[in-house]
Amino acid sequence: MTSSRAKPRHLASSPFKPDVEAPIELFAVDDLVSHDSYGMGKVVGVEPGAVTVDFGRQSVRVTSPYRKMSRL
Repeated sequence: MTSSRAKPRHLASSPFKPDVEAPIELFAVDDLVSHDSYGMGKVVGVEPGAVTVDFGRQSVRVTSPYRKMSRL
């Protein structure tokens, strides 16, 4: 499982490079997606910071970042 704790602050004097955050994937209506928990689905709604996906038996609002969901 992923942790919900805040990331430690990167100090300018640190000899290590800061972690590069992966860009947040953008979805459009009618995109086919795969979710780790719900399976395959189709994006039916897009709003800032969330998408609504129809997985057949249920529609689920998935919030950003979409770590468990990928476009097919």
